[in-house]
Amino acid sequence: MKGTAKSDLFRELPAVDELLHAPEVARLAAETGTAAVTDAARAVLARLRQEIASGLLDGPALQIALRGLRGAIEEQLRQALRYSLRPVINATGVILHTNLGRAPLAEAALAHVRETAGYYSNLEFEIEAGVRGKRDVHVERLFQRLLADGETRAEFSAGHRPAGQPGAPPPQHAKSGRAGDPGAVPTRTQVSTIVVNNNAAAVLLALNTLAEGGEVIVSRGELVEIGGSFRIPDVMAKSGAILREVGTTNRTRIADYEKAIHERTRLLLRVHRSNFEITGFTEHASGAELVELARKRGLPLMEDLGSGALVDLESLGVSGEPSVLDSLRAGVDIVTYSGDKLLGGPQAGLISGRADLVGRMRANSLFRALRVDKLTYAALEATLLAYIKRDHDAIPVLKMMRLTRDKIGTRAEALAGQVQSTKMKAEVSDGESVIGGGAAPSAVLPTRLVALSCEGLSADELAAHLRASDPPIIARVEEGRVLLDLRTVLREQDEMIAVALDRIAR
Repeated sequence: MKGTAKSDLFRELPAVDELLHAPEVARLAAETGTAAVTDAARAVLARLRQEIASGLLDGPALQIALRGLRGAIEEQLRQALRYSLRPVINATGVILHTNLGRAPLAEAALAHVRETAGYYSNLEFEIEAGVRGKRDVHVERLFQRLLADGETRAEFSAGHRPAGQPGAPPPQHAKSGRAGDPGAVPTRTQVSTIVVNNNAAAVLLALNTLAEGGEVIVSRGELVEIGGSFRIPDVMAKSGAILREVGTTNRTRIADYEKAIHERTRLLLRVHRSNFEITGFTEHASGAELVELARKRGLPLMEDLGSGALVDLESLGVSGEPSVLDSLRAGVDIVTYSGDKLLGGPQAGLISGRADLVGRMRANSLFRALRVDKLTYAALEATLLAYIKRDHDAIPVLKMMRLTRDKIGTRAEALAGQVQSTKMKAEVSDGESVIGGGAAPSAVLPTRLVALSCEGLSADELAAHLRASDPPIIARVEEGRVLLDLRTVLREQDEMIAVALDRIAR
């Protein structure tokens, strides 16, 4: 009996061709295209068949569904034709949220990307000379200004002379000084910068250029795993360099590095532990000790900073996170870092340091495979110009970090008062924001949180309703409550959250 009843219900479903000839669906096809409407109609009918087969639809319910076919097809079209990559509201308080795209771009960067993308550009063209140019020039000039060291501007501090210069110790195990040798250091060292598609690519290119076939010495306590299960040892292996681990997980002394140096050593590597901490019985070689050893033995010293701040973060309440300039001033030869973390720009891997070493990387055929496009250069150029102008609040990441607890609290109180109702309860309490993105793991910023609960909904269900909003709102769930941290919410998005919560409550 049940099988017969279901068969009758299946016969009630129209054929796709019949459905497409219905006037209201035919008009929809004329507006959005026959192929797209046909696919949507098939999907809707398939869903109805599945619901009949599973017993979810009886005769009366099916008739209601059939009367609403045009609306169901329209909704299916919206789902199928809208962008998969969508903007969301980040109410988690994690400033550099890797899953949410890390750093949002500055308005000037967005404008420059639109302008550059919509027209031809001088990406690799020298306008004055009328000849082919290099894409590096659009940001190289800005990096040189930002990484200038006092009066020497694009040069390293005179207090950190490379081996072979007056006042520097003589190199040991150094090469002859010919261009291209790992130990060769020019008499005048300038800072240069190149851009690849992310920091892992920057590390790969640098190691491949400076140490392919040779050994790279690194502390066991710095063999970190970055996002997506990518590990530094794996990246090193792909580069063709040979990993030489020294020390232990928690203790590595400068003597451990020195003992490991021999004729096949090409590079000393320091990896900043930006996404974890080791505490307790620990010891590690200082940057100054590594610089001194590298100079004494005529080896380049490379530091993978990861996050790569261009400003002093101490003023923002973040300690223990060195800036790119700090490392270069200390005498590090090559620094690799990300563009979309503490710098606040687009995804990119940046390599800054001695011009002769960076020049070798630029000449490496791997550089072309890893280089970035005009849109990345446009966004990066605009971001760097904000630094040049000292307009730090124009960079969303820095502005979020600079927000005080009181300013966030004022917005939190206003939002809580706006959404408070008989069904929706909102309380404001103290909390902490984090940097995220593998940057400054121990740093927290004081904030004020809006804690939400809704009658008839669990915390997980309320969070799911928020994610189903347009745009989706991503919140934290802790101790049975939904928490909103407005530090990472743009001010104009406060009202969007209020509207979404009012709709959920009703």
